[in-house]
Amino acid sequence: MNPENARIPKIFKRENVQPIKTNKMKNVIITSFILALVLSSCADKNQAPTAPPPPVLPVLAITSANTTTDAEYPAAIQGTVDVEIRPQVSGNLDRIFVDEGAYVSKGQTLFKINERPFREQLNNALASLHAAEAALINANLEVDKLTPLVQNKVVSDYQLKTAKASQKIAAANIEQAKAMVGSAKINLGYTNVTAPVSGYIGRLPKKQGSLVSASDVEPLTTLSDVHEVFAYFSLSETDFINFKSKYAGNSLGDKIKKLPPVNLILADNTDYPKTGKIDMVDGQFDKTTGAITLRATFPNANGTLRSGNTGRIRLGLNHDDAILVPQSATIEMQDKVFVFTVGKDNKVTKMPITVVGKSGTNYLIKEGVKTGDQIVLSGIDKLQDGQAIQPEKSTKVAQVTNKK
Repeated sequence: MNPENARIPKIFKRENVQPIKTNKMKNVIITSFILALVLSSCADKNQAPTAPPPPVLPVLAITSANTTTDAEYPAAIQGTVDVEIRPQVSGNLDRIFVDEGAYVSKGQTLFKINERPFREQLNNALASLHAAEAALINANLEVDKLTPLVQNKVVSDYQLKTAKASQKIAAANIEQAKAMVGSAKINLGYTNVTAPVSGYIGRLPKKQGSLVSASDVEPLTTLSDVHEVFAYFSLSETDFINFKSKYAGNSLGDKIKKLPPVNLILADNTDYPKTGKIDMVDGQFDKTTGAITLRATFPNANGTLRSGNTGRIRLGLNHDDAILVPQSATIEMQDKVFVFTVGKDNKVTKMPITVVGKSGTNYLIKEGVKTGDQIVLSGIDKLQDGQAIQPEKSTKVAQVTNKK
């Protein structure tokens, strides 16, 4: 051991002094950290939070305008003439002269039924007619023979009267035979089935060689005249009352004459290029559905439409001084439509509205808002009831809302 170290007391040795200095440094660091946290907390309490500014949103003052709303109703389309082609006599189907879907003209032959039995019936009727005519000749000769004999009192008057009665019977037999001939000719003519109108042929369920009869449940085919078509649609009692109240006229016929043209929307949602005219209202309401049927007529020169087509009739109704709201300014929740109205303090209120129709991109409003109210036009998906905004008027949207 170094003699010098031996003379130093243990408490002054290096290894005993170092832990004391380290503990002091740790205490200083901890104290400084706590002091920094306290000062930072005090600084945060003294600094007030900054509120975000209210959003700038476009608003519109509601005005009234004259407009037209469109209502659509399901429609069933029929040709002006839809007829079933049925055989009038029974027999085998010898010939079919048309194909399914073909266009035929009035009087054109469609089917031929075996005519031989009916031609024989005609021959038999003609033979009966000739026999009746011969019997009348004999009756006339008998009357001519007896007439002078009675005048000369050679024979009694009774024989002449009997001869004249036989003469009338012979004449009646001729008329009956002529009727039989006419009936046989008609039946023979029925073997040639012709088109009663011009139009398009439907399905052909019967094939050549089939036995056909007038009592068959299924017709030979159907024939549709579709140079014009009828579109039938129905209005509820309420819609019909509103429909009548919108147009002037002393009678329903006068109102129909003043109705504007209607449009037909086809099954693929395209518009039929020609407009139609409502020309018939049914005489009574359907007791089952509570609706009344109307008919609109459309030209169909190129045969685009066929019987059995479906579509929708778009009916326009005029509204004077109507309140319109853009659809983009509304929000739907639980089958209800809402708008955000702006109050004097620029706070918005979520207001339910009653929509009675559409006009272009606008809703026609019955209740909820009135002329002069201001509504928010966009950005409404993030608005809350009672939230403050900074209004920005938009004349561009206002012009759209007033569009008819």
